[in-house]
Amino acid sequence: MNDRYERGLKAYASQFGIPEGDVPAWFAARHGQRFGEEAINAAGGAWNDDELSLRERSIVVVTALITQGGVGERLRGHVRWAVEHGVTPAELDAIVALLAVYIGYPRASVAGEIVQEELARLTDGHA
Repeated sequence: MNDRYERGLKAYASQFGIPEGDVPAWFAARHGQRFGEEAINAAGGAWNDDELSLRERSIVVVTALITQGGVGERLRGHVRWAVEHGVTPAELDAIVALLAVYIGYPRASVAGEIVQEELARLTDGHA
């Protein structure tokens, strides 16, 4: 395995809360082996350099997912990971409120519900 692939395994293991060795099988079961290999390699480059902190990357990804809409399960995982990377609940709330102006209230309100549900799960220890 190459270094980029190893970094991707580490990133996804952290995000999914599973051992690094289980990441390829996780992807294969849900999306197929080829897709998994591409995603792992992509994450190895996207989540590992010195330009942005993990916190900053999480803010960018949460924002991108909210603007896309229709990606609730992905957003849920990234909200949890954002908190793990130091993004506060108040910051997540502010992101949703700001985006409402630019992407529309219907899409932002759905994202806001997801963010609040995930924050409640984290607070209740059910993440």
